[in-house]
Amino acid sequence: MPRRAIELCPGEYYHLYNRGNNRERIFYERENYGFFMRRVWKHLVPVLDVVAYCLMPTHYHLLVLVKRMETSEVSETSEVSPVSRAMQRLSISYTKAMNKRYDRVGSLFQGAFQAKRVDKNEYLVHLSCYIHLNPVTGGLVDHPADWDFSSYRDYVGLRNGALPVPEVVLTQFPSREAYRDFVAEETPSEQAVIADLLFDPPDFRSLRDFGSLQALEVK
Repeated sequence: MPRRAIELCPGEYYHLYNRGNNRERIFYERENYGFFMRRVWKHLVPVLDVVAYCLMPTHYHLLVLVKRMETSEVSETSEVSPVSRAMQRLSISYTKAMNKRYDRVGSLFQGAFQAKRVDKNEYLVHLSCYIHLNPVTGGLVDHPADWDFSSYRDYVGLRNGALPVPEVVLTQFPSREAYRDFVAEETPSEQAVIADLLFDPPDFRSLRDFGSLQALEVK
């Protein structure tokens, strides 16, 4: 695996993203989302904290903090970071499982994951909002709380999931209700502050073809 253009450094925050090959689905039915999250626990949690996440039918977003590893846990001879290795294992294991489950072959993802460093608290706040609003922007639901496969419910107290570590965002608000109101009132002009932290926009028109949560079942 070649060295990444952006190094994934311990103690730093990053926006990680990948999408389906040819912008096609990476999640075919509800159980796929849960399987993917179990792979995240297995491969990623040892090397990073997940601050916020959203899994969409054709792509995913992870806002993460890279953990500081003990020297003995990091190979001195490898040019590949522990996070890059973990992301590669996640991608390979998930792709193999989906190929076997749906009798498909070839790549599931459009190349390696992408990463952008997030270096300001303000950016963390707006990026978490952008991530949580993805299902609304994509026309899948009317409210972020209606989408099962993001950390929004954990942020606003509707669920107590063990995966998200949201304190760096939530401590910038007086309450969870204040964060909920912030997301509800976010405007495109306010989102512009994080334009450099986003990736090529997905084709949300195709997402609308997938319909509601109930439509996320294999036909």
